[in-house]
Amino acid sequence: MADINFNDDLHGDGAAIALPRPADSSVAAPRWDIIELLFFAYRDFVGDADHVLEAFGFGRAHHRVVHFVCRYPGLTVADLLDVLRITKQSLGRVLKQLLDEGYIVQKAGDNDRRQRLLFATAKGEALVVKLAGLQTDRIARALRGFSPGEAEAVRKFLRAMIDCDDPDKVLQTILQSDGAVAKDVT
Repeated sequence: MADINFNDDLHGDGAAIALPRPADSSVAAPRWDIIELLFFAYRDFVGDADHVLEAFGFGRAHHRVVHFVCRYPGLTVADLLDVLRITKQSLGRVLKQLLDEGYIVQKAGDNDRRQRLLFATAKGEALVVKLAGLQTDRIARALRGFSPGEAEAVRKFLRAMIDCDDPDKVLQTILQSDGAVAKDVT
C-alpha cells in the first residue's frame, strides 16, 4: 500500500494545503471545490433544523426518522433501517424517544402482527413541517435567480450523486416519481 504524503507548502494565500495528484493518471484529481461546497452546504442545510431540534433534545437522527415516517406513513422499522443505514440499536434509541414523546406511533401490521408500522402523530407532522419550511427557505434562496432549466440541472446533479445500485423502498419511490412534485405534508 502506498504512503500518503501531505505537502506542507501552502498556496499563495496560505489558505489551503496542496495535496499531490494521484500517481495513476487514469484517476481524476479530487474535486476539492465541489467536495468542500457540498460539505458546507450540507452543514448549513442541516444546521437550520439542528437549532430547532436542540430545543427538543433531538439530533439529526431524530430529524431523519420523523421526516421519513411522516413522508411515508406505515413505513416498517425494517424499511426505515434500510433508508437510514444505521444500526438497529441506534434506531431503537431514537425511535423510543420519538414514541415516548408522542411524535410517532407504532402499530402492528394487518397481515403480519410482528410487523411494526410507523406513523407520525399531529405533533410529529408539525415538527416535520417546521423543519422542512426552514430547509425549503434555504433552497429557495439558493435557487433564486436560477432558470427552470438551471434548477432542474441542480436536481439532476443531486439525483446523480445517489448510489442507486441497491435502492431501498423509499428511494425507489422517489426515483420512480421521475420529476413528479413531492407529496405535501399536511
